[in-house]
This record gives sequence, structure tokens and C-alpha cells, in this order.
Amino acid sequence: MTYAQIVDGLTRPDVQDIFAEADRVRREQVGDAVHLRGLIEFSNVCGRDCFYCGLRRSNRAVERYSMSIDEIYETAANAARLGYKSLVLQSGESSAYPVADVCRLLERIKRELKVAITLSIGEKTREEYASLKAAGADRYLLRFETSSSRLFAELKPDSSFDERMQCLLWLKELGFQVGSGIMVGLPGQTPEMIADDIMLMKILDLDMIGIGPFIPNPQTPLEGAVSGTLDMTLRAVALIRLVTRNTHIPATTAMGSIDKQGRQRALRCGANVLMPNVTPTRYREHYQLYPGKICIQDKPADCALCISGMVASLGRSIAQDAGHSLKSVGRGASAS
Repeated sequence: MTYAQIVDGLTRPDVQDIFAEADRVRREQVGDAVHLRGLIEFSNVCGRDCFYCGLRRSNRAVERYSMSIDEIYETAANAARLGYKSLVLQSGESSAYPVADVCRLLERIKRELKVAITLSIGEKTREEYASLKAAGADRYLLRFETSSSRLFAELKPDSSFDERMQCLLWLKELGFQVGSGIMVGLPGQTPEMIADDIMLMKILDLDMIGIGPFIPNPQTPLEGAVSGTLDMTLRAVALIRLVTRNTHIPATTAMGSIDKQGRQRALRCGANVLMPNVTPTRYREHYQLYPGKICIQDKPADCALCISGMVASLGRSIAQDAGHSLKSVGRGASAS
């Protein structure tokens, strides 16, 4: 798919044919089974000051929390009991947890629970990434948010676009299954920028790609900005499927937060992953990157039941494997 075709898909009025083709390619390349990733948001402490994020360090209104290592393990064990074979451990970007402690946690989860592990804990050194990989992390999610270095600098004033790209390259070199992604509808973002983003995803040959609509948070400098739309987000999902073919693509919580059918619609136009929240309920209201986040009062078992019903309503099944990358079989799949 060419750059011009991507821009056309992002801008022309009717894209039902693109949605249908993306659904066909999804079925052909990754099948009908929906992969589940149990999400553990274990800390909302963050040292970054991104203009769009509710966890930014300058937000004094948020109640900070950090789960203990034992508490994170027990949450992971509960997720495994609920049947999840793949977990995502996510936090704000900080040095609150020594890498050695995280490594011991990963080793225990891997040894006792036998699940696939994705980390989403921000930028680290190459040596730290290597330690995390050796301890049992299969995957790493690090979103670049936008391929425009200018827009990146405007939205993430204390971060470096080049350093983020370097981190993604290190992760690939070390054998991680690598995930990245963007927000759709960022202030100053154009369809051409999104097309550039999709082309970069292709170049990086990502194993996972997560995207969602930009939702302004009233406790950030972008509180008055216009939200991204579900329509443009779904267009991006479909085009990413057509360009990357067999990449794992989640129907994200943010899509469901701006439209009750958002995740279902994404699963019909290219997405094949859901990330139900297994974070203890008492912490969820404090991990809000954006307002209006769904499911913050649900218990983990409630989310599991809801997701099962959603998948069944689409005539799809829940995958019974860990959902390792189809691009990197044997490269980092240490759990089946």
C-alpha cells in the first residue's frame, strides 16, 4: 500500500471498502481468535511531563500509588487463575522500581505462572533492557506517539524523539517482541502525519501496534483541545492492518471510552487483541491518562466476563495460546 493510498484512506468520505478489506486481511493473516492481554497498571508515578497525559509529574491532583512487588505478583497470579495467558505490566515512566527488583518479579512470574509477559515501563538503558529480557520479559511496548519530531517535541518537551527511536532499536536488537503506536487526533496532527506514522510502523516491522484517540485531560496543558474521533482512529486501524498484515493490533480501551461500541467496531476492521484490566479495583481510578475511562469500577473477574461476552457477540472465539508475534516466531517466545 502506497503513501498516497494511505492518505486517501484517511481523508476520503467513504471507507467501508477499506474496513471490509482490513477485516478480510485480519482473518487471513491472524485468524478469528481474539487474543487477550491482562493489563496490570501497577504504578501511576511518572517522571515525565507530557502535555497530553493525566499521569504527568506536574499534575498535583492525581493520587499517586505504587503497588509492592508482592502485590504485583499476586495480581498476576489472579489474572492467571482467570485464564489469561499473556499479561501486560504497565506503569508511569520512573525509576521508582529498581530494575533488579523487576527482574526478580519477572523470574517468579515466569517460573510459577507460565505466562507471556509484556512490559510497558518507558525508556531504559540498553543494559537494563537486556536484564529484563534475560529475566523473562517476552515483549515491550513503547509508543512513539507521533513520527513528527517537531510535534513530538511540542507534546513531550522533556523527551527526545531520537532517544525513543534508539530505545525501540535496542529492544529489537535484544530479541523482544516490540510494540509501539500513536495517538490519533493530536493537536497539530495532519492526515499526512498519520500516514508517515504508518509508514514508520512498517519500517520498524513492529510485532504489536496500539493506537487510540487523543482524549484531552482537564488537568493537562491540552485541556481545551479537540478530541480525536473514533472514525479517524478506525481508519488508522484498518490501514495499519493492510500495511503491516500480520501485526497484533488491539482494540484499545480509549476507543471504548469515546464510543460504547468502539472496541467492537475496531475488531471488525482489523483489530485482533483486547486488553482487559486486571488491576485491583482500588487503584484504577488513579490510573487515568484521560477522563471518562471505562471499567474503572469493575473487578477483574467482571472484566473477564464482559470481554468473553463481547467476543462471543461478534461470532469470534478467545485464543487459547499466549499470542506471540507472528513475525518473530522463535525470537522471543519463552511461553506458549
